[in-house]
Amino acid sequence: MPVWRRPILAEKRENTSRSLAKPPASLPPRETLLKLTAEAMMAAGTAKKHGQSLSGNNFYADKMATLRADATIAFRKLAPRAAGNSPGLADLLRIIFSANSSTRERQNAVRELQFDLKTAFAETSADQSHLEAAGIFPLAILQETRRGYLTAIGRQMNGAYASEWYDASAVMMRRLLESSIIEAFEAKKVDHKIKDPTTGDFLQLTGLINAALAEGVWNLPRNVRKDLQSLRDVGHRSAHNRYYLARKPDIDKVAGVYREAVEAFLHVADLLKCD
Repeated sequence: MPVWRRPILAEKRENTSRSLAKPPASLPPRETLLKLTAEAMMAAGTAKKHGQSLSGNNFYADKMATLRADATIAFRKLAPRAAGNSPGLADLLRIIFSANSSTRERQNAVRELQFDLKTAFAETSADQSHLEAAGIFPLAILQETRRGYLTAIGRQMNGAYASEWYDASAVMMRRLLESSIIEAFEAKKVDHKIKDPTTGDFLQLTGLINAALAEGVWNLPRNVRKDLQSLRDVGHRSAHNRYYLARKPDIDKVAGVYREAVEAFLHVADLLKCD
């Protein structure tokens, strides 16, 4: 009787391994990572219970390695949305799926990762990626800069515009323009010119624009030099005037010069390559 049942148990164990290590392909990356981290905790706990090492040559070590590979794939799919958060998430995943992490380290990392995934990367009722990619400024161009925070700003700006949240979009427009100008000054080692001499803080947008137009280490395109001053109030009223509500025409009328200006400063900062 034992001879007959042993291969059946082995087959059930292999099937269990496959079902744990291979989450349904239809799951979005966020849900896949949540599922895989829970399974990693289960695998680590069971291995410890049976005195098995996750770095050895055994069933549990193999299962953790498979889970780690699946998590890496899911994280890569999530990475464009993660933007500036990618390094932190990657560190948490490394701890969770490491064979050498202690139980406490793994538990803490799982809690933190689950919180981030359930809040910062919560899924909306519909896929918003097409809204975030299009709009005021092409997200693909910002991704070329390899500055996660610029991509994150652009995603919020475009997404708000497509969702008709024009005040929110205008505020993020202001932030992206300010950041692009600062990147340009920092790249040319002249950022001291755009800092308050008393506090050391960067100037507000109007001061940044005035300094950018006066700066002699670069030559801005003619249209940008001509119309840059028209952008000094972008997002200001949306943030500070309680009676003001931005509308689509308010943003559309400056969208053209805005894109030219942001792209020009990103080129000055050597964050974009000329075709």
